[in-house]
Amino acid sequence: MIWICFAIFLAACFAAGSTGSLFMPGDWYAKLRRPVWTPPNWMFPVVWTLLYVCMAAAGARVAVSDGNGIAMALWSLQIALNGLWTPVFFGLKNMRLGLIVLMLLWLSVALTMIALWMVDSVAGMLFFPYLVWVSIAGMLNLSVLRLNPDVAS
Repeated sequence: MIWICFAIFLAACFAAGSTGSLFMPGDWYAKLRRPVWTPPNWMFPVVWTLLYVCMAAAGARVAVSDGNGIAMALWSLQIALNGLWTPVFFGLKNMRLGLIVLMLLWLSVALTMIALWMVDSVAGMLFFPYLVWVSIAGMLNLSVLRLNPDVAS
């Protein structure tokens, strides 16, 4: 049963991640000023793949556990917000709204991590790298916004 759950959660993760192929950074992003600490482009798909596996594993572990209602609701919220950021930032080219989405995503990931931890500590730990990465993404979004006030919307 847990492998079926894992496959379902992984599919949800990659569905959210598929927005990255629908809304590519393109020339608009390439022309923006970015901080020197911006991760290299190759790192994003590698990190997101690893994070999606961890997120799916965490979801699957808790899905088969008792008392999982809040954790599953929060898992659903965070994956929805995860899938929303790319269309907002790269599709709409709206850095301010993208930052708001990222702040909501960060909060939902933090709450999900706590809720998962309360059901299964390993599941909670599996969300920690995701929280770190979303923190980096938020700092990057804010930095790009500040470095490009003339382009920011």
